[in-house]
Amino acid sequence: MRISMIVLLLLMGVVTAFAVQNSGDITVRFLHVSRTTSIPVLIVASFAVGVLGGWLAGLPGFFRRRSEAAAAARRIRELEAEVGGLKKSVEGMTPPPKGYAQ
Repeated sequence: MRISMIVLLLLMGVVTAFAVQNSGDITVRFLHVSRTTSIPVLIVASFAVGVLGGWLAGLPGFFRRRSEAAAAARRIRELEAEVGGLKKSVEGMTPPPKGYAQ
């Protein structure tokens, strides 16, 4: 997690440096909409949309892993209860005599 944050901060720094060094106005057209904006705003907005798209693409895997982790935790609790019950049943038993082989 720490390394990914460092990489993200470095990437944001590179994008910011690129945007500042390439200042100027540009006309952006999409379908029937046209708008004049500065290049740094366009670069930062494009980067933000890309980050948001990547985050949204990762959501299904996040929810799947969370569901699997909850199921695994539930199974662990069941197995721990079963082990506890087996330990109690073994405590009441007498050990086999020495030299006893099955």
